[in-house]
Amino acid sequence: MANNKKPFFRFNLGWLYGGIFMILIVLYLTQNQSYSKEVDSTTFEEIVINGGMEKITVYKDHAEAQLTDSMKRVVFGEDITDKTPGIIQTNIPSSNSFAETLQNWKNEYNVNVPVTYDKSTDISTILWSVGPFILLIAFWFFIMRGMSNPGGGGGGGGVFNVGKSTARLYEKGNTRVTFNDVAGLSEAKQEVEEIVQFLRNPSKYTELGGKIPKGALLVGPPGTGKTLLAKAVAGEADVPFFSLSGSDFVEMFVGVGASRVRDLFRQAKEKAPCIVFIDEIDAVGRARGKNPSMGGNDERENTLNQLLTEMDGFGTNSGVIILAATNRADILDKALLRAGRFDRQIYVELPDLNDRKEIFDVHLRKVKIDSSIDRDMLARQTPGFSGADIANVCNEAALIAARKNKNYVEKQDFMDAVDRIVGGLEKRSKITTDEEKRSIAIHEAGHASLSWHLQYANPLVKVTIVPRGKALGAAWYLPEERQITPREAMLDEMCATLGGRAAEELFIGRISTGAANDLERVTKQAYAMVVYFGMSDRLPNLSYYDSTGQEYGFTKPYSETTAKIIDEEVSRIVNEQYERAKEILRQHAEGHARLTEVLLDNEVIYTEDVEKIFGKRPWKSRSEEILRDNEAMKEEAPKGEEVSFTSTTTIDITPEQPTAVVDEDTEEKTTKTEPEDK
Repeated sequence: MANNKKPFFRFNLGWLYGGIFMILIVLYLTQNQSYSKEVDSTTFEEIVINGGMEKITVYKDHAEAQLTDSMKRVVFGEDITDKTPGIIQTNIPSSNSFAETLQNWKNEYNVNVPVTYDKSTDISTILWSVGPFILLIAFWFFIMRGMSNPGGGGGGGGVFNVGKSTARLYEKGNTRVTFNDVAGLSEAKQEVEEIVQFLRNPSKYTELGGKIPKGALLVGPPGTGKTLLAKAVAGEADVPFFSLSGSDFVEMFVGVGASRVRDLFRQAKEKAPCIVFIDEIDAVGRARGKNPSMGGNDERENTLNQLLTEMDGFGTNSGVIILAATNRADILDKALLRAGRFDRQIYVELPDLNDRKEIFDVHLRKVKIDSSIDRDMLARQTPGFSGADIANVCNEAALIAARKNKNYVEKQDFMDAVDRIVGGLEKRSKITTDEEKRSIAIHEAGHASLSWHLQYANPLVKVTIVPRGKALGAAWYLPEERQITPREAMLDEMCATLGGRAAEELFIGRISTGAANDLERVTKQAYAMVVYFGMSDRLPNLSYYDSTGQEYGFTKPYSETTAKIIDEEVSRIVNEQYERAKEILRQHAEGHARLTEVLLDNEVIYTEDVEKIFGKRPWKSRSEEILRDNEAMKEEAPKGEEVSFTSTTTIDITPEQPTAVVDEDTEEKTTKTEPEDK
């Protein structure tokens, strides 16, 4: 058993400096107080002859004499009346010669004064003469030591180490994260597996003339596990791992960033083979020349130039692999992305249905769950969630169960956690009038009714009129995870979104501001259909979207006449779907009225309640079919054989893909969405 007992006393230079200071204070307080004056030898002789001395002390190079009271007043002033002794001193050639002088004074003038010879050195005099200089030098060394200490000031371990790398080093064996801790990133893990194999067995590739990849860039939305994947690579390869952020290179001093890059690669070469992980590399790797106001001496550009040189300059970095992560790959410098620097770009996307199930399996290991928990259901209920979001769901569910004094986390706790994260905290204390409550119920029932009768509309999960976050009411839907989205699906989604406003106009006779969020989303979707996807009858097969991310500056890529046609087409599409929504609601007015009453009574309705009113929905969920097919393939496959499951990765072409809440009847509209690549 290790002895963790701390030593009673630990030496520190601060104790030495403090001791010297205390000695000087004690000497100052204990020294004899006296009047002192230095005189020449003639004056000293006159005072001796006149009998004005009580005693004389002879040192090696000077002599001191204590004056009588009467002589003290003569030498130091008539107003001195206290008992403090008066001392005069004079320089002498040597103690021997001064002894002869005293004997002559005694023979000639009959001087009889006690004389004492002191051969020791006056320590207090020496300390008072050189002590301040010793303290000054000691204080200087103390400050310099603190400034150069890794724990002192300065970004790189002190002022004098400001140009040193601030990367955190995980020695070989300290990184215990493996691929078993990374769930759902099967394709990304396959990409980096070759890097691991090269670090473990480089001869397998070098014998065939292959070279180790110099770098790999992990690109993906926040929370998808890019940093975790990099740590798993280091853990699997069992090599040293340097971890730092792109902002660690940025400093207010000129040249510091480039110096830190050089020091980082120097340390990495000493530890080779090793892995250097730079998180959020866009902080230093932004494309050069984008900010001309900074001039040619931009510190960030100098740092990037040094990074480019180190990654692929005249020197060689054998055994040093650079892993970097960013969610802004479109703004990185092209020279940084070319082969030879980052040979591979690995896209870490949001997890699909199967990946989310695996991620739940990982995060539920440490959660005491009830037997009613269905991981397939949890995966279906969290479309668009990243790995970090799923971890938050599991943690939030455990907190909710603990708040209710439960012994296990149940299914309802997970549902409440998803609602809490997506929609916000319930606010049952918010005051709403009966008229407002009925208006909200009619609005939400309109969405639910249309989504049930439209083939491509998202399946309903839950509708509530309980205020949550900034929303006065909300409807939860389960978006289908499609590879591509047909025109009919976009029109059905627009029609279902306009169901709230259409229900207000039909069954209340007036409209309100509660549909502001719906109208915003519908307008954006209609604009995307016309301008981006070429789905307009008058402007077919035309796209004015710039996929390079540079957009078109201050000019539009179309004329004013085309802009007018775009406005007319957007207005036409929205109006057609609005009239379609009203027509469907007229056909199912009785069911809508019953749904409204259930909402007013229970404040929340689920899929089962809508099914009792309108009957079973004729269209099945694609997510359920995929999970069922995957389970069947797993059962039919021979034991030990890997099964290639059907993927449901969302590469939707809609401008914004909702994660769970796709409607909120609010005063101030806030919908959690994930921007999609157009």
